[in-house]
Amino acid sequence: MHFLSDTVVLSRMQFALTAIFHMIWPVLTTGLGIYLVLVEALWLKTRNPDYYYHARFWSKLYVLNFGIGVASGIPMGFQFGTNWAPFSEAVGNFFGSIIGFEASWAFMLEAAFLGIMVFGWERVNPIIHFVATILVAFGANLSTFWILTANSWMQTPAGGQFTDGIFIVNDYFQAIFNPFMAVSIAHMFLATLETSLFVIGGISAWYILNQRHPAFFAKAFKIALATAIAVAPLQIYVGHLSGEQVYRQQPTKMAAMEALWETQPAGQPADWSLVALPNKQTETNDWEIKVPNALGYILELKPNLSEPVQGLKEFPPEDRPSMVGLVYYSFRLMIAIGFFLAGLMLLTTLQWLRGQLAAETIAAQRWLMRGWIFAAPLGYIAVESGWIVRCVGRQPWVVYGQIRTVDAASNLPPGDVLTTLVGFATTYTILFFGAIYFGSRIIRRGPRLDLPIPGIEDKPAVNTEPGQFSPDERPVEAQQ
Repeated sequence: MHFLSDTVVLSRMQFALTAIFHMIWPVLTTGLGIYLVLVEALWLKTRNPDYYYHARFWSKLYVLNFGIGVASGIPMGFQFGTNWAPFSEAVGNFFGSIIGFEASWAFMLEAAFLGIMVFGWERVNPIIHFVATILVAFGANLSTFWILTANSWMQTPAGGQFTDGIFIVNDYFQAIFNPFMAVSIAHMFLATLETSLFVIGGISAWYILNQRHPAFFAKAFKIALATAIAVAPLQIYVGHLSGEQVYRQQPTKMAAMEALWETQPAGQPADWSLVALPNKQTETNDWEIKVPNALGYILELKPNLSEPVQGLKEFPPEDRPSMVGLVYYSFRLMIAIGFFLAGLMLLTTLQWLRGQLAAETIAAQRWLMRGWIFAAPLGYIAVESGWIVRCVGRQPWVVYGQIRTVDAASNLPPGDVLTTLVGFATTYTILFFGAIYFGSRIIRRGPRLDLPIPGIEDKPAVNTEPGQFSPDERPVEAQQ
């Protein structure tokens, strides 16, 4: 266990732990924020109380995720100054300001209006409340923009040059709009939205399967499904664009993603590795199952490659990602989940077109509902797998081609780093089980359907099955 005495390895493990844990929470808040804007807009437009109750119910899960996200995210920022001080000193002219933008522009915007969104229902005008919800959602997604901008710059640094080990910014906008930036932000935005949609759909499916307010949650389920019809296939396409970028700009990462040791020449078809067992010592795969002639279609949508795909042997061992197997299988896990979610969306859409998702019949779709419950956590796994590919595949560079990870770490006593690593692991374990407890408690209790509805004389709705009108709310024609 020599890694216990290696400061760089321990610092990487600590940052990986905090990043993987933190990522769980903003993934849902960024997508769920958009969903809250949608249901509140539907309530303002239709005045159907179901949409109001949906906004109140799902906002509880939003607040829970926001709180855990804040608690777990703060230590990440501090590590740039404690564990990665040489990196911060070298790139602070650009990277530091981008992280500052995320905190001062995005996080503060989200936090400032969150109180109005949560507690302002009976205290402010409905339009003001709706604007607050929009700003909360915008702030959450603006965080994604700045974080992905910073990380994309680490993948493809642009807009300046390193002078005496310090990055000097020549063109700030060129640095922001670096080659990886646009596709990376689109890919992550769609990932957070898709994950949130399947979480909403999965929780709604659980209620429907257990015959708890099936008509009420059928609305949430169909809103999530209707949005996923556009998001799921679009995410697959944007993921393809992201892979193309890696192919052209990060050849060592591409080789690791494909466990490709030998170069595949241009102008020829190439097989695609479906599953394999990479062996770093022998620089080959111990066993492998390939799909003939498929790599060209995956990378360029045509059989023959226009450019060679360089193998890992083309690069010195010290310039390659060391954990080829982790990158290889994380990439395939992400792809498999993306296609599974798209397939589940397609199957559910077919049932919708057949009229099987009506409030009266949706509970009979038991296997379909179980499929959505099973899919609820898969988006998280796909997102974490994608970040493993993105960051572990970039190694041994912290800034690709410019700063090695070993040179970016602070010179700290290994025992100190190990102590904080254990402390973070313990704290995050407590936070995780606390979040599971309170989240499951919110779900078990279900929506409160007795809350006063703003604009309807602050009276709770009459006892009715959600999805149905109360006597005073029925259309005039139905009361005559």
